[in-house]
Amino acid sequence: MSMRAHLSEPSKSTPPPPAVEDADNGARHPPAPATGLMGLHVPTAPRKKGTKATTGVRPWLLIDSGGNSQVVEAGKHSIMRRTGLPARDLRILDPVLLCPSTVLGRERAIVINLEHIKAIITAQEVLLVNSADLSVTPFVDELRRRLVRHQQATTIASGGDEDGHSTLHDLEEPQSREGSRQNSPSGFDESRQHDGVGKEGVKNQLYESKVLPFEFVALETCLEAACTSLENEAKGLEEEAHPALDKLSSKISTLNLERVRQIKSRLVAISGRVQKVRDEIEHLLDDDEDMAEMYLTDKLSVESDLENSSASSSMDELPRNEMDDEIHQTADVDDRNSHSGTGTSKHLNVEELEMLLEAYFVQIDGTLNKLSTLREYVDDTEDYINIMLDDKQNQLLQMGVVLSTATLVVNAFIVVAGIFGMNIKIELFKEEVKTGNPKFMWTIGGSSIACVFMFVIAIAWGKHMRLLD
Repeated sequence: MSMRAHLSEPSKSTPPPPAVEDADNGARHPPAPATGLMGLHVPTAPRKKGTKATTGVRPWLLIDSGGNSQVVEAGKHSIMRRTGLPARDLRILDPVLLCPSTVLGRERAIVINLEHIKAIITAQEVLLVNSADLSVTPFVDELRRRLVRHQQATTIASGGDEDGHSTLHDLEEPQSREGSRQNSPSGFDESRQHDGVGKEGVKNQLYESKVLPFEFVALETCLEAACTSLENEAKGLEEEAHPALDKLSSKISTLNLERVRQIKSRLVAISGRVQKVRDEIEHLLDDDEDMAEMYLTDKLSVESDLENSSASSSMDELPRNEMDDEIHQTADVDDRNSHSGTGTSKHLNVEELEMLLEAYFVQIDGTLNKLSTLREYVDDTEDYINIMLDDKQNQLLQMGVVLSTATLVVNAFIVVAGIFGMNIKIELFKEEVKTGNPKFMWTIGGSSIACVFMFVIAIAWGKHMRLLD
């Protein structure tokens, strides 16, 4: 059941303060009798009518590590304090701004902006911006289901059960278990990898080795939702494009040309979006430092270990000095590994995330290849249409040449008729000459035969010179 709450920093002390101050507008509210998820205080008193609404407050869907969801109202500054993100990273998630697909790894959070998925992933929770969108609802359901399964797997793994390895496989779906049996020993199904479903083998391999951290489960769900959405959209466009292109090839009309033009415009737009997601994943794969920043659970556990070590070392001075030296040495090593790409431990750590990203890189690259093939098919159809139009134009030009030749011949005959139509005195027009009529017929017949002969000679010369077919 969803409820609305005001987001605030989790309180470390057990008793609540006498009054809670809103950091966005400075207003003070009465203390809440109960707390919600992850330190979210649920106010019992409604806001007064005269109080102005907090600037930048918007609803966020918060999903914790157990799969529990809650709609909270939080301002920009509250989210910045809670996640440690700068304001420029939050602008990427603004639904009003049309920002390109982006995946950013920060100190305490991962910013996801992939198609319709706009989320902030921390080591313990996921914050969604546009949770009211209908296209996000299936993603939310899938994320909650995976987080519930992840919590069960984490509980079993932390319990030290000897049968935990087989129990983890029981938590997987039957389809995933089937794919695991058919996979090659390396963890990839070579027969299905080119179809964009090789990620199942990678996921099974990761689960066989260890339980994925919380942030990787959420990141995998976001990548799968975005890649699947683009793949389905590309598949629908492909099914719509082939009949339209075939119909245009058989009959060139204004309606068919307009339909193909719209399909080509959509194809260009989808190809750009797919290319951007592919480039973003490829950028993460090429930069080990960005991938290392996404290990939020490991960084959180390191900070917790340092705090515990510092607390325990205060009881004894001598062990404290030795432990402090060891902590400083460990911190220096971790710092060097975080800023240099040659650390062996860092290389081993990012291998897990690298395998996860490579699976979805293969899927999105396959989608891009399908769109490229469709683009080539559209270009080939356009070339074929242009060839047909050029052929029609050539036929019209040839017809124009034939008609021009015939007009020239007829004009020659008209010249003969014009000569005889002059008002001159010749023996052919004398009435007393009996041979005038036969000579006139011979003149008309001879002129006609000469015109036809000239037309045949002109057409034969044109075909000999390959000017006419």
